[in-house]
Amino acid sequence: MNRPSAIAGSVIFLLVAPGTVAGLVPWWISRWQMQAAFLGFPGFRVLGVFLIAAGLPVLLDSFTRFALQGLGTPAPVAPPERLVVSGLYRYVRNPMYVGVTGVIFGQALLFGDVRVLQYGAIVWVTFHLWVMGYEEPALRRKFGSEYERYCGNVRRWIPRLQPWPG
Repeated sequence: MNRPSAIAGSVIFLLVAPGTVAGLVPWWISRWQMQAAFLGFPGFRVLGVFLIAAGLPVLLDSFTRFALQGLGTPAPVAPPERLVVSGLYRYVRNPMYVGVTGVIFGQALLFGDVRVLQYGAIVWVTFHLWVMGYEEPALRRKFGSEYERYCGNVRRWIPRLQPWPG
């Protein structure tokens, strides 16, 4: 895939997939209406804003790397040609999913909506099952020992404190 196609495909997939999962569905659930802060603690709202503010750039950085370095998209129908192990991928194997769930959990905390919190848990479990059942086996087949080495050094969900030098 050439770079312009990868960029266009990534932008479309960003709007459709994370835009729906982390934007449209939480809005449908909560209508972005403020409820009482969880446990009556307003600090949870601050944490929610932090998670949203941290999750969005993580998501955008990941999509950009897939297009520019991987020459592909995050969509399974147009995957990257090269294994992306730079940027935030040096800290955690799935920054895209971490970013999306961070945005969802951030909205739950900001709006004090337990339904969005439950939805976020369902999304994370779905991501985990997808990664384990499809994504990791597909990456092992495509990138072989390069991916195995990466998996041996970078955790799936919990970021490293120091970047993997690769």
